[in-house]
Amino acid sequence: MIDRRALVDRHAVVIDGVAKDSPLSVGNGEFCFTADLTGLQSLPGRYPLGPRNGGAPGSLLTTEAQWAWHSCPLPGGAIPEPSRRSYATRKGQVPYLDYRGPLEPAPGEAPNDDQWLRANPHRLDLGRIGLCRLPDGAALDPTAMHGAHQRLDLWAGRLESRFSLGGHGVFVRTLCHPSRNLLAVRLTAPARANIAVAFAFPYGSMSWNLAADWTRDDAHRSELSRTAGGWRIERALDDTRYRVAVRASAGASLERSAAHGFVLSSDQDAWWFVAEFAPEEAPEAPLPSFASVEEAAALHWAAFWTDGAAIELAASKDPRAHELERRAVLSQYLTAINCAGSLPPQETGLTVNSWYGRFHLEMHFWHGAHFPLWGRPELLEPSMAWYGTHLEKARELARAQGYRGARWPKQVGPDGREGPSPISAFLIWQQPHPIYLAELLYRSRPSPITLERYGQVVLATAEFMADFAEETPAGFELGPPLVPAQECDAAERARLCNPTFELSYFAFGLELAQTWRERLGLGCAPWLTTVAERLVPPVRQDGIYAANGVPPFLTRSDHPAMCLALGFLPPSRRIDPAVMSATLDSVLADWDWASTWGWDFPALAMCAARLARDEDAVALLTMDVAKNRYLPNGHNYQGADLPCYLPGNGALLSALALMAGGWPGATRPAPGFPADGAWRITAEDFPGVL
Repeated sequence: MIDRRALVDRHAVVIDGVAKDSPLSVGNGEFCFTADLTGLQSLPGRYPLGPRNGGAPGSLLTTEAQWAWHSCPLPGGAIPEPSRRSYATRKGQVPYLDYRGPLEPAPGEAPNDDQWLRANPHRLDLGRIGLCRLPDGAALDPTAMHGAHQRLDLWAGRLESRFSLGGHGVFVRTLCHPSRNLLAVRLTAPARANIAVAFAFPYGSMSWNLAADWTRDDAHRSELSRTAGGWRIERALDDTRYRVAVRASAGASLERSAAHGFVLSSDQDAWWFVAEFAPEEAPEAPLPSFASVEEAAALHWAAFWTDGAAIELAASKDPRAHELERRAVLSQYLTAINCAGSLPPQETGLTVNSWYGRFHLEMHFWHGAHFPLWGRPELLEPSMAWYGTHLEKARELARAQGYRGARWPKQVGPDGREGPSPISAFLIWQQPHPIYLAELLYRSRPSPITLERYGQVVLATAEFMADFAEETPAGFELGPPLVPAQECDAAERARLCNPTFELSYFAFGLELAQTWRERLGLGCAPWLTTVAERLVPPVRQDGIYAANGVPPFLTRSDHPAMCLALGFLPPSRRIDPAVMSATLDSVLADWDWASTWGWDFPALAMCAARLARDEDAVALLTMDVAKNRYLPNGHNYQGADLPCYLPGNGALLSALALMAGGWPGATRPAPGFPADGAWRITAEDFPGVL
């Protein structure tokens, strides 16, 4: 039996000084606060976020919530019509949101209609909370800080930060309430040190990876008022309205320091405050004390780590074991605070922005499948509800293109509106995701409630998939047009068809939908079976599976998606294991690893594991290449402008669930790890994969 506390405590994050790529976060899936070495957001310039698309650099220190979105004023006063292009299909001309212009406006220029639609609504940085110096609220001088030491206590969900400032010892304890958008902070420092807490608020940003614009003080409002229990700061940014309710220990005061700045101070050596962020329309509730938040967080995180599955590798002799165990523990924490909320996550969660903060539905599987695979289905259910809420919009998208059922877009915001893109509208591998995810939830909780909750989404999704497949003399085919999961050939969208992975995934999804029909008492739909069985087989070239059904059959860069047809998916009659093994060999021989993304390595490891190539599976999970790097804080790093990439963390957890938890027909425990004596794997409470 695994000592869960010892396992988690082994990987508590300890950082001394500034780790500019690795700020630490506290959160609950709906709300997240990312802090620097002070335990707050005192030194934003020391944690730079690299610029993208010619934009300005930003900071990794943000405060984000699932409900917090903003739209800049409309160019013409009304939501514009996006650019559409019609593509020839065997069913006639089909319109797509195919935008070909610059993705962002040039500096100083107003956005065109499509640029505005891509970037709005965008996630909003709700505010910066950091230490400052009295009497004027000046920023801290980093050169006066020494001996910084931080520890993120994963078992308690508590960030502890110590440092010396001007010869005075400072201790900050930072927490997030487990079910409220509420930050709790306890500060210990001599009153003579003149340390206070500054609140600052930005405008929204239409930049690719920024959630804040600190240059437009005249474009928003911040109003301070007293309440019975403390203070309220009311915020107005165009049509976005929210409030920050603040409570502090006795002796504290909150005063305005700038148009959008406020300073909270106390005459005590040890004091605390809590700050709750909420949309204007949300009901108000009394604010808790710091002590009650600390107790609630401790109970929540102890239960999180005690429940669900666990993997322990500490007894292994293989030198890769400790790092793999560390990645597993930290990925569970990071996905819980970023990916377990009421919306499908953006690829950087609630930590920083990417793609304007909008979420990508083709990544939802990686963000969420591991929750039920690790015995925590309740953490996937909130974001799965989004599909039911937006089912009618998905039906409208399908109808607009002449198809039945519901077509799920790729890049969207909370309103479900698809954004113009040269790629997004043509992706199809997100279509079966809600079917696969619903099946994982059903297997976790096989009840009529689960069937009722997701049945309409499953059936409407399958109806589109079957109608999208076009009947030809060769069988049913996918596309053109389309862009496969391997996006590097997107310029050929008008003629690409029959990608290996998508063919296999559509067949798998349609067969699952048939099972759901039977569970719902609707009986068999022969047309679903016909399409699933008669989808054309994947193309083979030179003894391996091609990526696509037409030239270029295989470009050796970007996602090696054809390997997902076995691994990500269970074995099927459509995929020959010997050919897939040769395909994996081909990838390992000379793939352009610099062009890959973080989830590719776990996906390939899943393929290797299903092929009984256990050493390759471990080697792929731990491959020493740039996009497979995991920072001290546990984030999968992709670059200065994309310092955290949660699909990589989620895919890692899915791969480990397969490799350690096993699959139907596996012949030994932990079948994805070598049975060479160097690996000692203890795996508990994995419910099993498909």
